[in-house]
Amino acid sequence: MSSKGLLVVCTGCAGVGKGTVIKQILKNEESFKLSVSATTRSPRPGEQNGREYYFVTKDEFTSMVEQGEFLEHASYVGNFYGTPKRPVEKLLEQGCNVILEIEVQGGVQVKKIYPDCVSIFIAPPSMQVLEDRLRGRGTETEEVIKKRMKTAEGEMEYQSLYDYSVVNDVVERTADEIVSIVKTERDKRK
Repeated sequence: MSSKGLLVVCTGCAGVGKGTVIKQILKNEESFKLSVSATTRSPRPGEQNGREYYFVTKDEFTSMVEQGEFLEHASYVGNFYGTPKRPVEKLLEQGCNVILEIEVQGGVQVKKIYPDCVSIFIAPPSMQVLEDRLRGRGTETEEVIKKRMKTAEGEMEYQSLYDYSVVNDVVERTADEIVSIVKTERDKRK
């Protein structure tokens, strides 16, 4: 019987609600932990370094890439994002299910490196709902929203590369579905 946790890749288009769904999971499930990614983008209002992201400069990020410190890394809408390896490996060894909230490019990289991960694509109910959610944030310019929507159209094509696809229509239901998937996968591997 394995006590090692599962690596859970959660991806989807920007604005689909990945963060909100994952917060719901973490609130209700002690065995789930979130991997904190590094990024070169500026913090949004209310975000804290080390909690939502490690906010680093482009030079610091490049150095981390050169030192092999990331599980995956990607460029998205002009910024860099990456998942530091060490903290993830430590949590998995402790038996935690580690959620990686990452972009589609990074999810594909992780699946190649960790084929045993559980990969979940979180999809919007529709592209119009996705656009409404992005606008509702009030954090992006019109130009950024247009870029994100164009990017989202391409990201939706990756959906079939993931083990599971879950539509985020109701946050609580979506979170419950993801927890159920992970528990089923963990039971299968025991």
